[in-house]
Amino acid sequence: MLVKRSMNSLVKWALAVFVLVSIILNIVLLGIHTNRAPKCSTQRLHPLKRAHDERSLAFADLTREEYLQVQQYLLRQKDLDLSTNQITKPSENFLFLIELSLPKKAGALAYLDGKGAKPSREATAVVFYGKQGYIKEYIVGPLPNPTYHRDVTMERYKTELPINARTVTIGEYVMIFTFIEKIFSKLEKLMKESFDVGPGKTLNGFEQMPRGVQSGDRKTWISFFRDMAGMYIHPVGFEVLLNHESVNASGWKVERLLYNGQYFNTVEELKQKYDAGSVKKIVYKESPDYGSLKPRSTPLQIGPQLFYAEGKRYSISHNHVLYLDWSFAFGLSSLTGMRVFDVRFKGERIIYELSVQEAMSVYGSVTPGMILTKFLDTSIGIGRFAHELVRGVDCPYEATYVDTYRYIDVPAPARFRNSICVFEHNMGQPLRRHFSDFFHNNYGGMVNNALVFRTITAIGNYDYMWDFIFYQSGSVEAKVHATGYISSSYLVDGSLRHGHQVAENVLGNIHTHFINFKVDLDVLGVNNYFQTKDMEYVNVSLPWKPDHYSMVPQLVEKQLTTEQEAALRYDTKTPRYLHIASNKTNRWGHQRSYRLQVFSFTGDHLPESQPEERAMSWARYKVAVTKHKDLEQTSSSLYSQNNIWSPSVDFSKYIEDNESIEDEDLVAWVTTGFLHIPHSEDIPNTVAVGNGGGVLLRPHNYFDEDPSIHSTDGVYFTPGSEDSCENNRMACLNQDRCSPVLEPFTYHGFEGVMKFTDSV
Repeated sequence: MLVKRSMNSLVKWALAVFVLVSIILNIVLLGIHTNRAPKCSTQRLHPLKRAHDERSLAFADLTREEYLQVQQYLLRQKDLDLSTNQITKPSENFLFLIELSLPKKAGALAYLDGKGAKPSREATAVVFYGKQGYIKEYIVGPLPNPTYHRDVTMERYKTELPINARTVTIGEYVMIFTFIEKIFSKLEKLMKESFDVGPGKTLNGFEQMPRGVQSGDRKTWISFFRDMAGMYIHPVGFEVLLNHESVNASGWKVERLLYNGQYFNTVEELKQKYDAGSVKKIVYKESPDYGSLKPRSTPLQIGPQLFYAEGKRYSISHNHVLYLDWSFAFGLSSLTGMRVFDVRFKGERIIYELSVQEAMSVYGSVTPGMILTKFLDTSIGIGRFAHELVRGVDCPYEATYVDTYRYIDVPAPARFRNSICVFEHNMGQPLRRHFSDFFHNNYGGMVNNALVFRTITAIGNYDYMWDFIFYQSGSVEAKVHATGYISSSYLVDGSLRHGHQVAENVLGNIHTHFINFKVDLDVLGVNNYFQTKDMEYVNVSLPWKPDHYSMVPQLVEKQLTTEQEAALRYDTKTPRYLHIASNKTNRWGHQRSYRLQVFSFTGDHLPESQPEERAMSWARYKVAVTKHKDLEQTSSSLYSQNNIWSPSVDFSKYIEDNESIEDEDLVAWVTTGFLHIPHSEDIPNTVAVGNGGGVLLRPHNYFDEDPSIHSTDGVYFTPGSEDSCENNRMACLNQDRCSPVLEPFTYHGFEGVMKFTDSV
């Protein structure tokens, strides 16, 4: 009985403790739930300032359906004899590219302003005619449901396009890979002993461009790298010069080889001398995985995140963006990349077109894979390599992501999910502020919230981050930052004249980055002027003491009248203020204008005596202003890389005719960039910090006052009103707490990588 009574007491105590713990736990959970911030509204709490305009669709990229309509129309034209097979051979006729053909500007403006009909929607199609030995460009239209095509090659380029000007296609790469495998098989002993190549183990090739030294050449130095993460920084010291001028692989041959700094004329010569022991051999040694981007430390804490407490203050409909006082249309060209059109502030058009044009690099080296290298990325396709952006890393987690479709070197239009992002961003510093210490004590300021339009293109080893930023002060910034892997070469005698050693037997090669933007400003219409402003010191006598002189800064203004006068070279001193101006004046009698403020750290441009320079002649100029012409659409072309000695577009020709630029529709071509001397901190990746450039388009006497003074983001308070919410939303922030509503993390970017097999 005693035992039973004792057990009953234990059960009662246990029940009492359980009930007490349950009550405490519920109180804690209730408290946590009560204090948890509500979810932020996903709906916009304040109305947009204007409505979306479907006329922006005049600049919209082709839809998947339109790509297919153009493709099927061209395939029905039996006289063209086209193939769309993924691995079409160079000897066949291949439909390489389809993309939007931009409308002519005059017609587009009339349509946008409600004074003209909608321009006919058309596509450009590029065909590599391997059977005939030339390239053709066609206009195909109207869309949807095309009924005509027209050869525009001569109209656009004033010359025929030879087949060797073509980009290397997937089909040609497959043939190159097969050819290289045959070289490896002939050098089986060398490949195993020097590079551990064998079953399941290989080397990866990376090409030198241009492909030769004179027009007509298609001779490519291929450098080989270890097949491991960050292959670009794992050179092995083996390079092959492949002559692939023929559209048939049976006509290809190896012209030279480089092994450990020693040249050989044939594969057989290298094999014989290697086997005889008469060459300095490379002995294979396993390499540490220093190119991997896998974090060396375990992630512990999430950094600051962006979220919208009252819904997004911007809106996207089709290809049209609204943000506070801004509106614009956008697109993404497979060749040139990001572009915006019809950019308006407070309903007034500021920019007709702002677009990326070209990204160019010139390398220095003692080895052949780099010694002649001059990359022109439009010839590969800048926008082509805009893959999916990683949520929370490439763009803020809560950004809006936009899919794009492209048709370039594929059998069918390819979808690239989330390849553009748009977000409003606190730029981390006030746009303006003042604390009044003397008299009238007050604080007035404004957080610098701006809209960012971004894509990132991973072109081979480099990743370029492209941003167009729209500020509440009426300014627009176009900028680029470079990251990714450096290009490297195997360290041999003389290498250190061209860079720094960054790993064992690895040289980081010196190179330039030049970026070209097209800036078609329309300041209060298309009748504009190009003006410069700067300063000079003048010696003046003091009005109250005429016998005493002082050097005083004075404004120097000039209006440039011709295209040659307005071609401002990098190697000469240029005025610090450059303006596209209207003949209309602001309230104070000054011409209303927009200033071009260029941020650039470029290296020296290739000397004009070099035969390749004409293909990149735009890089001679910090800014060049030309009269707008529809046939001067781009500063470079798809064919510049592979026919670099006879370029189909030579930008200097735009300036040669020296037309008047007074009271004309003007286009500014802006070049920016940086010199890169690789260093050990570029391993494993080059960081974006300090590696970039851009141009800021700023209102200059365009308004009567700073337009941001009308922004609802402004903050103002005086002594005693610090906690008032009337003109200071920051004072109420603790009352408006909410937690973000987050989309689940997804990623599909690997769906869009290059595939070297036949696919549909």
